[in-house]
Amino acid sequence: MTSTTCTVCPHCGWPDGGEPFQVLSRHATATGRTEWTRCGCGSLQVRVVDDCGTRVVSRSGPASGSAPARSGTASH
Repeated sequence: MTSTTCTVCPHCGWPDGGEPFQVLSRHATATGRTEWTRCGCGSLQVRVVDDCGTRVVSRSGPASGSAPARSGTASH
């Protein structure tokens, strides 16, 4: 998995804050929670939710055979 500070998925261009994404699990931490999610393109994401908001801190590439990247979207 790679770290990210993007606000969109680099694989499909979908906004990190947009739906749909599937929550796989939630885990409480001392400062908030960690969520494992899956983007619509299949990319596995680790999200941190705390006083600073929600952000994707790590993500994988989509599984092989997943939806192709959307054209015409900015990445990184």
